[in-house]
Amino acid sequence: MIFQEFQGEKLSMLGFGTMRLPLLADGTVDEAQVAEMVRYAMEHGINYFDTAYPYHQGNSERVIGRALKNYPRESFYLADKYPGHQIAQSYDPAAVFEEQLEKCGVEYFDFYLLHNVYEKSINTYTDPKWGIVDYFIEQKKQGRIRHLGFSSHGSVETIDRFLQYYGEHMEFCQIQLNYLDWTLQDAESKCQLLEMWDIPVWVMEPVRGGKLASLPAEDEAKLRQLRPEESTPAWAFRWLQGVPGVTMVLSGMSSMAQMVDNVKTFEERKPLSEEEQNLLFAAAEKLKTGVPCTACGYCMDGCPRHLDIPGLLAVHNDLKVTPTFTVAMRVEAMPPEKQPTMCIGCGRCARVCPQNINIPMALKDMVDILHTLPSWEKICREREEAARQGK
Repeated sequence: MIFQEFQGEKLSMLGFGTMRLPLLADGTVDEAQVAEMVRYAMEHGINYFDTAYPYHQGNSERVIGRALKNYPRESFYLADKYPGHQIAQSYDPAAVFEEQLEKCGVEYFDFYLLHNVYEKSINTYTDPKWGIVDYFIEQKKQGRIRHLGFSSHGSVETIDRFLQYYGEHMEFCQIQLNYLDWTLQDAESKCQLLEMWDIPVWVMEPVRGGKLASLPAEDEAKLRQLRPEESTPAWAFRWLQGVPGVTMVLSGMSSMAQMVDNVKTFEERKPLSEEEQNLLFAAAEKLKTGVPCTACGYCMDGCPRHLDIPGLLAVHNDLKVTPTFTVAMRVEAMPPEKQPTMCIGCGRCARVCPQNINIPMALKDMVDILHTLPSWEKICREREEAARQGK
């Protein structure tokens, strides 16, 4: 196992993420298989386990806590997160934190994160009325948190804004990072920002929720010619092994087969050559099936609704690759008057687009994709109910 030094700690570079644990036929977590996966992980050097309050409807914390009870507390690192991005009414970090300790069956967390600091949640996290960050800084002083950090699906600007508030207290940052999002979500700029702050990178979604676990046959054949011993997912991990600043790579493994393959990949560091990286980036470009927007901004001048059209098209392209609520959150965080539903289809934007993009059609397509997501439909119903009640 590759190990990384972090403030005197020896962390396995591969961490076990528990957002996608194996399930039984009735939809509940297969605890017997989880226990076997944890056993294999511990025997092969994995010592970092990551959970969060909402994973598996709140059961991930309980399941991983019970699995880890079989091992000495000092033999593993446990990470959990405060769900400030999800709570809608009253924010009581103490109540959540105490509940998490009880659910995991531990007296302290080795690593603790402010979960998903993004455009819609940053005001909550930075509002002194709630005192969220101050509370967790105090828990660290008391030894109930060993290391404090944050995760984010937000923009570079939002991450920078949060660091302006609390950067001196943040020891690590977890971002979505893979060779597709290096450009698609501008993860490169996020890594550069974190490097400026001397904050190490924790990686989530290294294979893009499985999107990068398999590639078109032509691309996989090219990869096998160069490294016949590597699986397709291994290429994504090998790429990360060469990214400066990356300390921890979390994989949401949902089967023993995935665990075994990932452990094999992290037995030794084998970063990619320039030629191999170029092959991956070329494969990534083929996965981008959206519109060819260059963000020139010409389309915005004549828009009667003053929409951020390049920003909307960037989200559209991301949704075309992987239609998930993680991407949709970027739309949810926009003011209602700036969302794609506000497009009236006048076509002024399309007439001046140098790339000849049918922008109204793309925005309509984007709305259609959003409405295929159950979580988005729930948000829409909640908004309608709030409007009826005059909130």
